Amino acid sequence: MPQERPRVLGLGGSLREKSRTLNALKIALQGAADAGAETRLLDLKTLKLPLYDDRPDPETYPEDVFRLVEEVRWADGLLLATPVYHGTLSGSMKNALDFLELLAEDDPLCLGGRAVGLIAVAGGSIGTNAINSLLFTCQTLRAWVAPTAVVVPGSAFADDRLTDPKIEERLRRLGREVAWGAERLRGR
Repeated sequence: MPQERPRVLGLGGSLREKSRTLNALKIALQGAADAGAETRLLDLKTLKLPLYDDRPDPETYPEDVFRLVEEVRWADGLLLATPVYHGTLSGSMKNALDFLELLAEDDPLCLGGRAVGLIAVAGGSIGTNAINSLLFTCQTLRAWVAPTAVVVPGSAFADDRLTDPKIEERLRRLGREVAWGAERLRGR
């Protein structure tokens, strides 16, 4: 019986229409696909997520919350891409990650057994705090975080299109790493 391909979900944390973050995420997802992964993209701006409030009855959350949770359940690996706002990750990304608390009863819980790759797209050049924030959150959610993380400076874009071939290759490498990790961690 042939082995099922690893499944990698790209989660885009920008709410901007012409999103550089989403463009970078698509490149990383292509790297995962090139490595043999089945990929999906979930753009947070297409979801109407309320603020996470740890309510006693999660069934009262709207349908889009459960769409997010089911997409993450589907995935063996994730690529998380956030714009950098005030030196850290976007509120929409943090809120989406907070909803992964709804996976706390799963086995493995939350992001356990999943490979995760991190991308931060900065208007300037500083994005390491956003990567660190994502890293701490993902580790708390029990993810295996890929060794490559990519900070994409605003100067790497022209007309919202990535033009730096070195950064493009790093994004593709990150996608390949997540596909590799997802395949090895599947079922754990």
